[in-house]
Amino acid sequence: MNVDKAKKRIAKQVKKGFKGYPQLSLSYFGKTSELATEVVVTFTLEEGAEPQEQKFVSENNVREDETIQSVLVKIIDRADANSVMEVEGTAII
Repeated sequence: MNVDKAKKRIAKQVKKGFKGYPQLSLSYFGKTSELATEVVVTFTLEEGAEPQEQKFVSENNVREDETIQSVLVKIIDRADANSVMEVEGTAII
C-alpha cells in the first residue's frame, strides 16, 4: 500500500475519536522530535483489560516507512478497533 494512502487511512480512524472498545493507540518515539524511529501499538480489548503492546522499529522515520504504515493499517482492520488514538508528536527516547 502506498505510504500516503496508509497515512490517510490511519488519520481518518484517529479523527473519529473515542468510540469505545476495542481500542488501538499509536505512540511514536525517537532520538529527536523530528525523527520517529519507533512506533508502539497498544491494543486494549475492553475497559480495565490488560493492554497488549507491539513495537516496530526502523532506522528511518517510521511515519514515512511504507511497510510499517501498511502493517499499522492491517492491524487496525484485523483488530476491528472501534477507537484509534494517536499520541501527538514524538516522545524522546
